[in-house]
Amino acid sequence: WQIMINGDTYKPIVAETAAKSAAKVYNRIMVTHLLMDNTKDNRVAGAVGFNVRTGDFYVFRSKAVIVAAGGASHIFKPRSVGEGMGRTWYAPWSSGSAYALPIQVGAKMTQMENRIV
Repeated sequence: WQIMINGDTYKPIVAETAAKSAAKVYNRIMVTHLLMDNTKDNRVAGAVGFNVRTGDFYVFRSKAVIVAAGGASHIFKPRSVGEGMGRTWYAPWSSGSAYALPIQVGAKMTQMENRIV
């Protein structure tokens, strides 16, 4: 009933698939803001962000933007001591911080995921 997903085995599988499906893959880019289209209402035209290691600034243009950074999990420390901490399949880095991107451009936030809070 429990399937352990380890990041060291999962990440290479996802990275290989992404590299095959995209013209170029940008790693370690922290997207900070979405850019709205001036010609069409309620349409995102791109995003801006920076490389977390080098500090280089990036501007991305796009036809469509999908924010898929996951829901919020592990925001508060669980009540279980030792045994339950870090043993769930929920991604420990999903702090819900990506909710800010669509909220800043006026998106209606529905069906937000919120786990182990």
